[in-house]
Amino acid sequence: MIKKLFFIILLIFSCHFSFSQHKQLSPLAEVSIITAGPGKVLYEGFGHSTIRIKDNGFDLAYNYGIFDFDSPNFYLNFTKGKLYYKLQSYPFHYFVRSYQDDKRWIKEQVLHLNQEEKQQFYEYLENNAKPENATYLYDPFYNNCATILREITEQVLINRVTFNNSHIQSKQSFRQLMNTEISWNNWGSFGINLALGSKLDNIATSKEHMFLPDYVYAGFKNATVSHNNITHPLIKKEQFILKFDEIKIQTSLFSPFYIFSLLAFIGLFITYKDIKKNKRSRWLDFTLFFSTGIAGLLIVFLWFFTNHSTTPNNFNFLWAFAPNTIAAFYLLKKDVINGIKKYLVLVLILLLIIPIIWISKIQLFSFACLPIFILLAIRYIALYKSLLTPIK
Repeated sequence: MIKKLFFIILLIFSCHFSFSQHKQLSPLAEVSIITAGPGKVLYEGFGHSTIRIKDNGFDLAYNYGIFDFDSPNFYLNFTKGKLYYKLQSYPFHYFVRSYQDDKRWIKEQVLHLNQEEKQQFYEYLENNAKPENATYLYDPFYNNCATILREITEQVLINRVTFNNSHIQSKQSFRQLMNTEISWNNWGSFGINLALGSKLDNIATSKEHMFLPDYVYAGFKNATVSHNNITHPLIKKEQFILKFDEIKIQTSLFSPFYIFSLLAFIGLFITYKDIKKNKRSRWLDFTLFFSTGIAGLLIVFLWFFTNHSTTPNNFNFLWAFAPNTIAAFYLLKKDVINGIKKYLVLVLILLLIIPIIWISKIQLFSFACLPIFILLAIRYIALYKSLLTPIK
């Protein structure tokens, strides 16, 4: 309810400021890059970036990170990769208040601009905030609230700005960068790593690092701007607006690795008992095959039937194999068809390919999947051997 009310307030202010006449900024005006720390929920886990313009009589946040959970078909559009965000301008103190309530830090970097450049920033953002221009197709890695800030700066300053890469310490992929921001051992991280394919394992350029707000802050801090053939740091001054300890999402006993480890232990124990008693727990085989098959169908859907830029070429299909949904029903029967033995060889070979893909960094897998891989490999081998001899 609070978030919905806040969204309505933003709409009111957005309409008011968007239809107001553009004003001429005074020499005291400042244009700033605002970086906010991470929050407690997944979509806040990477932090946030926005632009602030402050002058006599107004102080506005230009926020490209506005979306509405209650908009028509929000979750369907999100699943299909057609999630639309929008720019809204509103008083900066509302922006600060929301982060203060969540105890998230805010840093400000004031840009070193001349009067003409400040005016250009202001007019660019005011034009973008008009209802007909405000909405854009969001992409979490290539077109988000963070990446847009560099694009705006380059468009306004043209060839006068230079973004250096001295803050880039090592070559990392998008997935590695993402995994440094959110813990690998939570359900959000597991879901993202399951759903996104090998494109996420491409090495990110220095510019592409700036899909993360922390790298927007570092990138602007190391950038320079030229005025009359004199080069200055792009950042004139910086300060904390809010200073809180960084929020870290805590790992619980119900985290993916612990849950999967427990399930793997139970599955391996049952497999051991099956081998000892020369029997086959058909319900276990059905559960393993059907669940991994459903996960595989999700991967196929995201790969071939959505517009997400990073879901194709997902090697998680090597273990989350969609045909397992069909094989699961055959394995419910006491007498299975001969083709199942050949099928087990196939899925075991697919599992054995995973270490090659992982070590070569073609695609990194979630560490939370390790117990699943071990359970599947041992169960596949035990199941294949059990089908070679009569079982009880």
